[in-house]
Amino acid sequence: MTTSALPAESARAEPAGAAALSARLDGLARLAADGEDRVDRALLDDARVLLDRAGQRLKLSGDHTVVTLAGGTGSGKSSLFNAVCGLDLSPTGVRRPMTSKAHACVWGLDGAGPLLDWLDVDKRHRYARASALDNRADQSLQGLVLIDLPDHDSIQAVHRAEVDRFVTIADLLVWVVDPQKYADAALHRNYIVPFARYAAVTLIVLNQVDKLQPGEVDDCVADLRRLLEAEGLAKPKIITTSAVAADGIDGLRTVLTETVAAREAGAARLATDLDRLADRFLVHRSDEEPPTAVPAAKRDELVGELTDAAGAPAVAEAMESAYELRAADFVGWPVHALIARLRSDPLRRMRLTELRDELRGAFTGPVGAQQGDVDNALVKVTEGYADALPEAWARSVRAAARTHAHDLPEALGSSLRDVLPGFNQVPRWWWLVKTWQYFLALATVLGLGWIGVLVVYAIIGADSGTNRLLGDAGLIPYIAVLAVCMLGMGWLTSAACRNMAALSSAKHGERLERHMRERIERLADAKVIRPIGEELARYARFRADVETLRG
Repeated sequence: MTTSALPAESARAEPAGAAALSARLDGLARLAADGEDRVDRALLDDARVLLDRAGQRLKLSGDHTVVTLAGGTGSGKSSLFNAVCGLDLSPTGVRRPMTSKAHACVWGLDGAGPLLDWLDVDKRHRYARASALDNRADQSLQGLVLIDLPDHDSIQAVHRAEVDRFVTIADLLVWVVDPQKYADAALHRNYIVPFARYAAVTLIVLNQVDKLQPGEVDDCVADLRRLLEAEGLAKPKIITTSAVAADGIDGLRTVLTETVAAREAGAARLATDLDRLADRFLVHRSDEEPPTAVPAAKRDELVGELTDAAGAPAVAEAMESAYELRAADFVGWPVHALIARLRSDPLRRMRLTELRDELRGAFTGPVGAQQGDVDNALVKVTEGYADALPEAWARSVRAAARTHAHDLPEALGSSLRDVLPGFNQVPRWWWLVKTWQYFLALATVLGLGWIGVLVVYAIIGADSGTNRLLGDAGLIPYIAVLAVCMLGMGWLTSAACRNMAALSSAKHGERLERHMRERIERLADAKVIRPIGEELARYARFRADVETLRG
């Protein structure tokens, strides 16, 4: 009914097992850090308690195995303790309870002191079996720390608390029951059922079998096994003992000897503790592989939503109109401009003036985009993939998207304001066209003036010297044709340049909108995409660490 491990096999397996255990503990430490504010607080507290306990235990003697003898009143655990030790160390009797403090007996003192201090065993109740005085059997227990606990069903709360404390830190749990009370509800409800998965480091001792008839022992063991298996204790290890029989504790001594020699109980207990926590962490991860970054489609959708929320298309269109109006002032035919001034179109002048002022101050207020539009965009960016995450992680991803929700509108306005070009920026070809237009206008005016002078001198009869200087009146048609050509060239130049300005203004608007979108992309990456990506990466690490914790 007992299992044994060869020492040589244990020695070969120990490095790999120790490395795996260390990796699982490291994974648990990362889980506790990544799960902060995302995982149940009680679970994180239990994880930190286990990490602290495991860290302290691993620093202490690895050559000692802590074995606790626990049981109810009258089960005879103190008698077993004394029988294994070979001395009357723990008080026995009919008065209840007899053991009020944990008693410890140590085989091998080297390194045991700090371990007993960590176990918080009173120095008055520490005993040692010096190897020089021990027989051969006692020497086989070298490395054993055997602890006799108070009764788990004691009426004293402090006694039950002592049992509860040692149950969580012992390497091997030995529950001592007697034929009359092996089905005790307090034992099964408070310890067997909650610690059912610790079957690998749990030993059930049916004591006082000397009170049973030979045929009754097997029936009692079979019934006890059935009860334990029904309560979830898989393949329970059960042995029978009697503290009064000559060979009544040989089975218990054999189990203790094998356990101490294998030196695997501590690691097995810690591994079971980790398994128990791993099952609780499983509910905080999904089976579906999550994305480690925001999907590209969601990123593009966010940028588009923020671009619309900031009014970038409207700004680009307004700048396109401003560009076209500004170009008309430079490349337009001056004669047409003069006629327009004579007609006085205040609406056009107001449009350009107000447009300049409005665009210049479009993003100088405290809000460059509507908060509602920004909030809608932040909601949409997490739709779909976040819903597939566990609820706590889905909330954290949505919260990451809103990390900068309140200052995002103003940041959008600031980024777009920096993109707007100055109104004094004029392309060089505008100046060339303007110079050419004024040259044509000046040539036309000079031609018309020349014609006027010739007409006047022809009427008043100028002398031959003047005619030679200004030309004959017969030149008037030619000069008139030249003036008309100048006017036509000016009009054609104006029309052609207006078309070029319209095409340039469209490209100017597209270029401006592209620059604004690039600014918005960088802003979205910094204030939305990156926080979400960090949270998704954190969850991916969490999932991987859960698998590491599961071993």
